[in-house]
Amino acid sequence: MFSFYLIGYTVIINKRHAHSVPEGRKKMKKKILCLTMAMVLGLSLTACGSNGGDNTSGGSGTTADGGGASTVANKDKPLVWYNRQPSNSSTGELDKTAMSFNKDTYYVGFDANQGAELQGTMVKEYIEKNIDKIDRNGDGVIGYVLAIGDIGHNDSIARTRGVRKALGTGVDKDGEINSEPVGTNVDGKASAVKDGSLEIGGKKYVVRELASQEMKNSAGATWDAATAGNAIGTWSSSFGKEIDVVVSNNDGMGMSMFNAWSKDNKVPTFGYDANNDAVAAIAEGYGGTISQHADVQAYLTLRVLRNALDGVDIDTGIGTADEAGNVLTKWVYTYNEDERSYYALNVAVTAENYQDFTDSTKVYGPVSKQLDKGKSAVKKVWLNIYNSSDNFLSSTYQPLLQKYDDLLNLEVDYIGGDGQTESNITNRLGNPGQYDAFAINMVKTDNAASYTALLNQ
Repeated sequence: MFSFYLIGYTVIINKRHAHSVPEGRKKMKKKILCLTMAMVLGLSLTACGSNGGDNTSGGSGTTADGGGASTVANKDKPLVWYNRQPSNSSTGELDKTAMSFNKDTYYVGFDANQGAELQGTMVKEYIEKNIDKIDRNGDGVIGYVLAIGDIGHNDSIARTRGVRKALGTGVDKDGEINSEPVGTNVDGKASAVKDGSLEIGGKKYVVRELASQEMKNSAGATWDAATAGNAIGTWSSSFGKEIDVVVSNNDGMGMSMFNAWSKDNKVPTFGYDANNDAVAAIAEGYGGTISQHADVQAYLTLRVLRNALDGVDIDTGIGTADEAGNVLTKWVYTYNEDERSYYALNVAVTAENYQDFTDSTKVYGPVSKQLDKGKSAVKKVWLNIYNSSDNFLSSTYQPLLQKYDDLLNLEVDYIGGDGQTESNITNRLGNPGQYDAFAINMVKTDNAASYTALLNQ
């Protein structure tokens, strides 16, 4: 006896009784049987077939919640841009097309301008408080060198402008402070900067940007720590005791210069990101850094996706407490509705408070409670990091993400790029249908379309 099941009914082929059925009825039964078997076979193939790269197949069908195949198209799945806001790398203009890709598209980062201003102020105040030992050769000129991460990156541009504004060395260009590197500026006559001045204790000091350059290696990767370490060697050979302060767009480059030269020569070095090694180095003479609240950023990156996947108000667990009691305090983030962007606020980390920041991978206490899997089922997320070698993202941001993904019941695939080409990342987004949501960190802020094109297929 052979049995086929069709929506609760059983079709039975019983060979033993076939001879007792009249010929006409036998032919009719055969036709019905053939049609029934064809229907069953068709349904079986439909139920058992693989979706492959079908863009209408959502990730919920393959995640740990055990649900059926999703009918959500890839273009409609939650998307968060993070760390690099989609924008024109030359003008800084927001890419509104990328930011409105679908109704569940957001950006998570930090307030770059607020942080840049804070870094510049931190450097200026350090000079004012320590003027007696800052001017190493006593020539009345406070000389600094500046490591620029990426001349086309909005954060790098903002930080360069912030330092130059605070120290009075900025030059106007098209209504903004020029953020271009100067190369070397021995005599203070470079066109991209000017000599600034500070009056401290009744005495006037000249402030000069002696040198600055983009830290790009031979392979094209920016924000390169090794390049910064080599640069400080060249600059110290050229300027010697004329260098009174070292400033960097991030801690990765800052620590490379500190370890290569500044520490031994007792020259204060200032970075950005509050990486663990930089915070610890403050006890050894590192001047200070800026915490961009990576704990809050990492939480927001995944929380926004979680809320969209659950179909709850986007403010849940952010400005409004969720059922577990997670909620952010208002002084650690802002939300710009017009830009659909969440920004963590920055904090200066100096000798006065660095002990409060010694573990940069510790989750933020007010949002550290586990979500109920019964109400927030496990979902699958594709998340990339533009450069697996980036010090801040790899040593601080990703460890935080990996803690929050457990708390938020998200199964995250972490994809590390080479920091040079977008295709190194996009080539690994070959089957977006197996994911429920996406978190994207671009190599270049101009390249959002490289990702949305894949989701639109």
